[in-house]
Parts: sequence; C-alpha cells; structure tokens
Amino acid sequence: MAEITRLFEFPYFQLEHYSIPDALVTKYNGVWVKTSTEEYIAKVNAISRALVRMGIKKDDKIALISTNNRTEWNIMDIGVLQTGAQTIPIYPTISEDDYEYILNHSGSIYCFVSDDEVLQKVNLIKHKVPNLKEVYSFNEIEGCKNWTELLILGEDQSNQDVVEDRKNHVKSEDLATIIYTSGTTGKPKGVMLSHQNIVSNVLASAMRIPFEAGKSRAMSFLPVCHILERMVLYLYQYYGVSIYFGESIDKIGDNVKEVKPTVMTAVPRLIEKVYDKIFAKGASLSGIKRKLFFWAIDLGLKYEPYGANGFWYEMQLKIARKLIFSKWREGLGGNLDLMVSGSAALQPRLARIFAAAEIPVMEGYGLSETSPVIAVNDTRNHGFKIGTVGKIIDHVEVKIAEDGEILCKGPNVMIGYYKDNALTSEAIVDGYFHTGDIGEIDSEGFLKITDRKKEMFKTSGGKYISPQLLENAMKQSRFIEQIMVIGDGQKMPAAFIQLNFDFVRQWEKIHGITVGSTNEEIIKNPKVIERIQEEVDFFNEKFGNWEKIKRFELTPDVWSVAGGHLTPTLKLKRKIVMDKYIDLFHKIYN
Repeated sequence: MAEITRLFEFPYFQLEHYSIPDALVTKYNGVWVKTSTEEYIAKVNAISRALVRMGIKKDDKIALISTNNRTEWNIMDIGVLQTGAQTIPIYPTISEDDYEYILNHSGSIYCFVSDDEVLQKVNLIKHKVPNLKEVYSFNEIEGCKNWTELLILGEDQSNQDVVEDRKNHVKSEDLATIIYTSGTTGKPKGVMLSHQNIVSNVLASAMRIPFEAGKSRAMSFLPVCHILERMVLYLYQYYGVSIYFGESIDKIGDNVKEVKPTVMTAVPRLIEKVYDKIFAKGASLSGIKRKLFFWAIDLGLKYEPYGANGFWYEMQLKIARKLIFSKWREGLGGNLDLMVSGSAALQPRLARIFAAAEIPVMEGYGLSETSPVIAVNDTRNHGFKIGTVGKIIDHVEVKIAEDGEILCKGPNVMIGYYKDNALTSEAIVDGYFHTGDIGEIDSEGFLKITDRKKEMFKTSGGKYISPQLLENAMKQSRFIEQIMVIGDGQKMPAAFIQLNFDFVRQWEKIHGITVGSTNEEIIKNPKVIERIQEEVDFFNEKFGNWEKIKRFELTPDVWSVAGGHLTPTLKLKRKIVMDKYIDLFHKIYN
C-alpha cells in the first residue's frame, strides 16, 4: 500500500501488515467481544454503502456522541470519512444548550448516540435543530433507530464502486473532522482538522512510541471525542495494536487487570489518583513491610533516567523494583510498559516514581488545534527528561515569542475555526499558531511549559503570577484534591481549595480526632483549617514572596465535570469556578 495520506487508510494498512483477530474489543454484558481487522473493514464498507444510499454527500456532517469508547464509534468514524463526509465528535457530558449549539453550528444531519442517557439529552433539543434528520443509537433502545440498520442497508455491495469513487476523490487536505473544544469560557470553538493534519501527527508521533508492532495491547478509556485519544487510536491501528475499550473511568481498575494492556493514555489527574491509592495501601502496612514501602518511595522520588544517579542507586532500585514496584505493575495488569500523558502538566514527582517502577509516563504537549501533538518524551535515545514535555516531533517547527508564548508551525496546524475567520486570523499569524502557552526550549531541545498565557495575571502591585505553577505544587499535598489560584488585580494571590475528603477522613482516624460528618462541617473545623495552612505554608516556600498564597478558602462540594467545575479533560473552568465561589472571593479580598 502507498504512503498513508487519509485517515480511512489506517485500517487497510493494518490489514496489509498486521491483520489481527482483536483489532477492536468492547465489553458487552460482561463479555469482551473481539472484532478482527477483516471484520472491521467489512463493517466500515457496509456503513459507507448505507450512507451513500441514504443520500450522504461530500462535506455532510455526522455527529457521534458516546459515553464510553467502543467499537461502533470507530466503525462509524471510518465509514463516514470514506464517503467524503465529516464526523463531529461531541462530549456526552456537556449541557443540552451546548448540544443544540454544536449540532446547529456544524449543520449535522445525522446523530449517532451510545445510550438512553445521551438520547434523552438530544431529544430535549432535537426540535431546535432543523438540519437533524434522524438519531441512531448504538445500544438497543425502544423507539430509537439502531445503527445496525445501516449495516443491514449496506449488505448489498452493488454500490461499492460508488464508495471507492468517493474515497478516491477525498484529498489529504480535505476537512476530516470538527473538534469542538470544551472551552473554559464562552461557546465551544469548532477546530477544523484535515486528513493531512491528523495523519501527519500520527506518523510523526509513531516514531516516538516504542511499540512491538502487531503484538501490543492498548486500553482506551479517555474520551475518544478528544483529539489526543482519537489520534492515538489511529496510531494503534497503524502499529497493529489490539485496542480494548474500557467500560468507564470507574471500572478501569478492573478492566486493566482483565486486559493486561502494554500501553494506555491517561491524564495527570488519573495518574495522581492511581498513585494516591497505592500510597494509601502502603501507608496501611506495618512493620518491615511499611518501612520497605516508604524506602522504595523515597528512592523513586530521586529517580533520574539513564542511570544518572550512579551504580549504588541503580543497585538499590533493582531491589526496590523486585520487592515493591513489581506489585505496582501487577496491580496495573502486569504488562504495562508505557503510559502517555497529556491535557495538563504532570507533576515531576509522579514522572519519577512511575519511571522508577518501570511504568514510565511519557508526557507530551499539544492542543486540539495542532492535531494535537507538538512535543512528546521518548524513553529511547536519551529522549526522556523529567519536568519537560519532550522534544519537538518531526516536521513541526516551534519558536518562542518575545513574551514567552509558544508558536507552532507545521502540517499538524488546523485549517482554522469553523465559520470564524476573525478568530482564525487571530490564532494563526504568518503560518504560526499561537498556542496561548508560555514555555521555553532548553539547550538539549526539550520543551518546558511554564504556564497558560491567558491564565497568568498581575497583582495590584504589578507582579506576574503563574497560577498553574502554584496549583501543581499545592496538589502534591494529599490533603488537596483541587485548587484554583486567584488574585487578578488584587494585592495578593489567594486560592479556593477542594479537600481530598477521603484522605481527611483517614487522617481523622489516624489521629483520633473528630472533624465532622459532612463536608460542610469538615471545611469549618479549626483543626482542618490549621492543617491545610501547614500544607500551604510548606509548598509556599518554593516561591517568591509576591507569589505565595496568602489566604485560602475551602469549598464543601467536590469539583467535577457534572458540577461544571471541570472540562471533560479535567481542566479547571476558571470563570465558572470563580462565579460559583464569588462570595468566598469577596470574603478573601474585602
């Protein structure tokens, strides 16, 4: 097969080079159901034939909304792209208003949903979306058309020549998908990505991932509507990696033990939670086992790659891996060689501890607008440096503007924002996409992100504050689950803090004190407030006097996607969090 230039060619490349029995695997009613590469392509072509019979034309838009990653989503994606139409992936957790906006703004004419929960949300706004002809579901739902109707409609292969003609007329520079960014403020922006944008990113990123082609196994559970997971799914197909779709975030622990993956993607918050669970389990040990556990932790926190710590350290690490860290690997299925992390900054201590445990987390960097990868770490050839997001991938150019902003140019940079030329012109200047992130490239070529340009603020004294740096430091405390640094235009930085309530209750038992039965009681308890002050004071020591968090307020509710505090990729929605806690803001600054 010739060089891949269009997204729908990845399954065919897999068929030619690594045809596997478990190309896509989803769990239905407690049973993992495998779809082979051959069956995958057969169903893709059936979908394409059906869509052509339904009158789908080049550049039509079809929305896909699924609460979990699954085989059907991928078959629909490739089946749609083969016809020259585009897929519009939508986060299932967004509001009905955003559903309405995206479906109307994109002009989607069909919508495929995963389950009854999503269907109900779509049905609530369907009458406000005049272009939407029909909704299909992947699950069987009474009163709703099912996606298998398209498979049946496409059984007749007499129009396969039409599908082939459509495929032949799709150019690499053609629009493939519109990714609506979840956004921290305002209406979602439609990021237009071409086949070339994503294909170039897959092929360049593939050089950084050490897969054993045709023999690796992946666990996929991050939202496939996010460009990182979606790009990685194409990359898996390129390498002949078996893709097992996790049932849900809550069941990932069980799924990982069942599937025993060699690779998976994650976001820092989930890696933090994995570490916290391991730490809590170790803290409950006693005697020599407890001492060994914390000896291994201390050793891991000093880890430097490529034997930089010397012979004696490596000897101790070998013992720690055998006695302690091997159990961590067992807890994650026993075969996990690699985790790829994106979306937000990874705490360096986590990069160290997991690399020490032989489960390296390769941190990367990018945005939806860059398809997404700009840079990523690589364990081979001294391409891994803790505290950085790795070296720039091939064919992508990065330069740092005078104000420190990272500018990116290359085949991965989006076509533009859908129906918004003004915003596109503002974001892409002289071919360079302005990322809105502040960073630096060190002497070895590693990129380091220091903050979001838009999130930096000045105090009334004229001092710049980088909230992410403070937040990432403070979140190393086991008492602090979430934190948002505030203080734009104010005399000092302050913070809203959401406690790790589970850990606070453990702390309560260990110390034999009473802090309250509800979250509201806990955040008002003087002992708790005093203890959090100690944590804040400890981490403040790393910062200049003007940067230190001078005051904080604790919030009673758990920050979540459903509560509106976080985006689906677990980033802070700063404006919404500020609005929710405006009374606390006034309490701090009045």
